[in-house]
Amino acid sequence: MSIGNILDAIGNTPLVQLRAVVPPRSARVLAKLEFANPTGSMKDRMARAVIESAEADGRLRPGGTVVEYTAGTTGISLALVCAAKGYGLRIVFSDAFSDEKRHAMEALGARITDVPSDGGQITEALIKRMIETSRKISEQPGHWWCDQLTNHAAVTGYYPLGEEIWQQTGGRVDAFVHAVGTAHSIHGAGSRLRAHKAGVHIAAVEPAESAVLSGGASGAHKIEGIGLGFLPPLWDRSQVDEVIAVSTDEAKAMARRLAREEGVFAGTSSGANVVAALRLAERLGPDATVVTIIVDSGFRYLSTGLYAQ
Repeated sequence: MSIGNILDAIGNTPLVQLRAVVPPRSARVLAKLEFANPTGSMKDRMARAVIESAEADGRLRPGGTVVEYTAGTTGISLALVCAAKGYGLRIVFSDAFSDEKRHAMEALGARITDVPSDGGQITEALIKRMIETSRKISEQPGHWWCDQLTNHAAVTGYYPLGEEIWQQTGGRVDAFVHAVGTAHSIHGAGSRLRAHKAGVHIAAVEPAESAVLSGGASGAHKIEGIGLGFLPPLWDRSQVDEVIAVSTDEAKAMARRLAREEGVFAGTSSGANVVAALRLAERLGPDATVVTIIVDSGFRYLSTGLYAQ
């Protein structure tokens, strides 16, 4: 039996059935526990993919430094991969996101540059300032800009997620529901599910306060990691059957219910995923199976008040 390194622990996460929060006569709702990845989130998958792609074509060379803007989850995953592979990491972050994420990135060796928010709100203007700050940092010699929003390798990093769901369900997947930040994970996993079954219904989730995917106005919200306030560059509406808007309050309330009623300790975007999955499950009825993602762990949000009594 060969023993690998920490990066070989990425993927093959559990799939569980939600019961307590699912209304009667609804579809079966399954949740992929991505907090079982090494850093506690699904972003480990894309971080490994984008860095290994940059290594393969020479954009990232030994001793180089990776640069990225992040709400924290991608940053933690990049920090893990950089630590394992020996690269430096410069992260552009903000006070709009949790302190746990900041501390985790620093513990894994990242250097952080802050872009202040407007009262902790996640807005289009904040995200765009973070992107521009990271672009300028990346102009330094020996620095490689990951630029996750336009990085096609990130989509391929989620192909295994779709394959795992297909295998774990024995091919019983009628719908896949997932929140959109960069859109890489919904497109990557969704494309693999549809490669097996063309009729899989794919529903995107976004914050109701900033429902730009639905054609609404950009606004402020507090669901970390999703809802950029503008259309992600690689977003492809043709790959999605519908968009479901979920408010911050609904997402937080469901995250708390998941912890107390299912024992699933997750963040706010995972709460949004489950809210949307339950809406779809009620429409599809008891003969269907809906799959969604538990994006990351609730341990990342203790300082935000999500779980404050």
